Amino acid sequence: MLHETSLHLTERSTALVGPNGSGKSTLARLVNGLVTATTGRVLVDGLDVAREGAEVRRRVGFVFTDPAAQLVMPTAVEDVALSLRRRHRDRAQRRAAAEAVLAAHGLAGLGDRSVHSLSGGQRQLLALAGVLATDPSVLVADEPTTLLDLGNARRVGDLLLGLPQQLVLVTHDLDLAARCERALLVDAGRVVADGAAPDVVAHYRATA
Repeated sequence: MLHETSLHLTERSTALVGPNGSGKSTLARLVNGLVTATTGRVLVDGLDVAREGAEVRRRVGFVFTDPAAQLVMPTAVEDVALSLRRRHRDRAQRRAAAEAVLAAHGLAGLGDRSVHSLSGGQRQLLALAGVLATDPSVLVADEPTTLLDLGNARRVGDLLLGLPQQLVLVTHDLDLAARCERALLVDAGRVVADGAAPDVVAHYRATA
């Protein structure tokens, strides 16, 4: 349970850090309505998440820890094309657009590969590509590097921090968190520290 508070996330990148079970993921999921607030309101671009959830979800993309939670089509190109079905009604145009999205995220030439044959890093990049294909204005990423080896975690982290979208990042990777503009330290459902990411991360390291 998160205790009611007032937060305004305006920075380009905000990390949510804290111990397991502290409420980080709950806070992140409030942003696009995966979790509904029991008190207070959550607003995204002035839209009430509880009342205008469909419009909010068009603006807020969500990436899960395990890409298997969101990769639903047999091949990489089909999975990205699924995200583009509203934007491109024509099948050939949709496939071409999906191939371009794959190429833009380092997955060129893998369109016809089974999603199950991809490496862990490739699957996470594919999950990201599918979400980013819808061009959200905000991206929420819930521990997106947890299941990855060091090289792939760095690659995904670099991609996330280089995006034009506003980023809300839940992570246990404190080096990655410190690269964000702002960080919130969440503990027992409360935000106990809020400020420049390097400062909040240093505080967390010192008190954990």
